[in-house]
Amino acid sequence: MSNFVKRKAIAKGQLKRRPLGLIVVILAWSLAMGWLLSLATIAHSATPTSEIGTVDVVPVQYQLGKQLYLDNCSTCHIALPPEVLPSQTWKNLLQDSQHYGAQLTPLIDPPRMLVWRYLSTFSRTQLKDEATPYRVNSSRYFQALHPQVDLPRPVEISSCVSCHPGARDFNFRRLTAEWEEK
Repeated sequence: MSNFVKRKAIAKGQLKRRPLGLIVVILAWSLAMGWLLSLATIAHSATPTSEIGTVDVVPVQYQLGKQLYLDNCSTCHIALPPEVLPSQTWKNLLQDSQHYGAQLTPLIDPPRMLVWRYLSTFSRTQLKDEATPYRVNSSRYFQALHPQVDLPRPVEISSCVSCHPGARDFNFRRLTAEWEEK
């Protein structure tokens, strides 16, 4: 066998091994980078749930809408998390100047749109045949978030503080000692 033929045979064998080796190196590098990025992300953005307060973490693009919602609603009563009512209820509340018997000056755009983006993003969808709940006690989402809770009749927003001492600060994750133990 001539040297030329031997070199070609060796080169073909090496080519077969090189792609496999290259794939292994790329895979190892990708796994290492993914692991390092996940560590960096967790360390950078981890917020203890006790500091989150609401049911969901609110991304930056919705923070202004959340703040406008709190500024406009929590001055008269405890602001409810959007998760407890369907989007249609929030839409009706934003459009209606009659708010549970009180005459309100409705929000105008752009603040109204920012509040709506926040509320509609974090509220729940309503089933097609479901009646739009106007009160929190008739919301299936409110009931789903309170399993095994003997709710007072009628449920009033002011009664939230009896189980959620941080409710006035929009913190519904902190519970009274009675519920923390369960």
